[in-house]
Amino acid sequence: MDIVHITAELTPVAKVGGLGDVVAGLSAQHQKMGESVEIILPKYDCLLYDQIDDLEMIVDDFKVPWDHGMVDCAIWKGKVHGLSCLFIDPKSDEGFFHRNAVYGQVDDIQRFAFMSRAAIEYLWQSDRQPDIIHCHDWPSALAPVFLFEIYQQLGMTRSRVCFTIHNFKHQGLTGRDLLETTGLHRQDYFCRTDSLLDSQNPHVLNLTKGGIVFSNFVTTVSPSHAIEVMDEEQGFGLEPVLQTHRAKFTGILNGLDYDFFNPFTDPAIDINYDADSITDKANNKLALQKLFSLNEENKPLVAFIGRLDPQKGLDLVEHAIQQSVQLGAQFVLLGSSLDPMIQKHFKSLSNHYDDSQDIHLEIGFNESLSRQIYAGSDFMLVPSRFEPCGLTQLLAMRYGSVPVVRETGGLADTVFDVDYSKYPESQRNGFVFKDFDKTGLDSALNRAIHCYQTQPQRYLEISRHAMLCDYSWNQPAQDYLQVYQSIVH
Repeated sequence: MDIVHITAELTPVAKVGGLGDVVAGLSAQHQKMGESVEIILPKYDCLLYDQIDDLEMIVDDFKVPWDHGMVDCAIWKGKVHGLSCLFIDPKSDEGFFHRNAVYGQVDDIQRFAFMSRAAIEYLWQSDRQPDIIHCHDWPSALAPVFLFEIYQQLGMTRSRVCFTIHNFKHQGLTGRDLLETTGLHRQDYFCRTDSLLDSQNPHVLNLTKGGIVFSNFVTTVSPSHAIEVMDEEQGFGLEPVLQTHRAKFTGILNGLDYDFFNPFTDPAIDINYDADSITDKANNKLALQKLFSLNEENKPLVAFIGRLDPQKGLDLVEHAIQQSVQLGAQFVLLGSSLDPMIQKHFKSLSNHYDDSQDIHLEIGFNESLSRQIYAGSDFMLVPSRFEPCGLTQLLAMRYGSVPVVRETGGLADTVFDVDYSKYPESQRNGFVFKDFDKTGLDSALNRAIHCYQTQPQRYLEISRHAMLCDYSWNQPAQDYLQVYQSIVH
């Protein structure tokens, strides 16, 4: 099957969040399975160019219709960790992708609308009709609109579109003038509630809504989240359109790159181990305690790794720091925030706990340090308000750090309570709480710490069960192939 991804992010060359990990992981797995995969993304000036092999310009005079004229573009080709990539490089006065940033520009809508138009235009001009065009989040949500409303009439009738929504909170809201700029025109056609018009604001276009309406199939990143965004008000206003199109909407769990995230081979951690040598994991806790000047005792070590964002349940994280220590555990945090007030608050907290030998807050982010914490911690706290999928709990289990999570979204699909789950004992892999409050958190955290302190063998078995879970890309890649095959005629 010929698959082309259109994306704003790709790990590691343009990584902002989990979207880049998903595109890279899913593409790599499909390539291993013998499928043809290519990825189209902008040629940002801030790409990690040392991670791109054989980069060369393959087209120098490629024209894209834009704003009642044409924009000259170059197309570059290269390989990112073995994946074939095309990079769009517009030679426009706006310098769309020469801002030293992926997102955060006042004209982000225009920048990524251009990316979508240029990607489909290039496929058409090069007489390429992939079986599947897979688009991701609002930045590429206009691609199916361009395909079905312009390029099908030009003969591009074979390709079908799968659209994945990774985060419903960011939808790409913009004014109607974008229709003229992009060449879609026809305001009477697109400015309708069954088309691009936002359901809550009649003066605004909603790109994510357009992606839902015009794609052949729509996915989100876990089965539970697919239910929540339709029926539990987590769709941020998109619930009605998801209900309308529910026959072509499902949730497919994200996977994890098990080759890269592998405690048996990971060079970042002190002692390598696997499920059969899980007792060696304790050496990594000792190394972490030394690194952060914590008491080098056999206390349970609870960790939090992630963005310091209200979505992640920061008030519960703060509560858990004190609660863990009161119960005789240690606590380590690694994270940073884009919100200056939150960043300042957690830096202040870090200073407050500076003299503690049981608490360390590391404000910032470092990839190899995160893996040291996964390997060195006994429990990983994920108390999210909502969590479309979540990679933290998957990484934690891969490294044998038992997850303590709130039952929401992908957390509910991957972590099964050791005491109360309906699943067999061998599949139970963590501690789960339902209500988003301190009482709910305490119920799970207290059980987790108590288990470590009073039932060490049982704790080791739970940790081992977590490591033996398979949350690689094997099954999700199969699930996506089934979706692709269902829409290809």
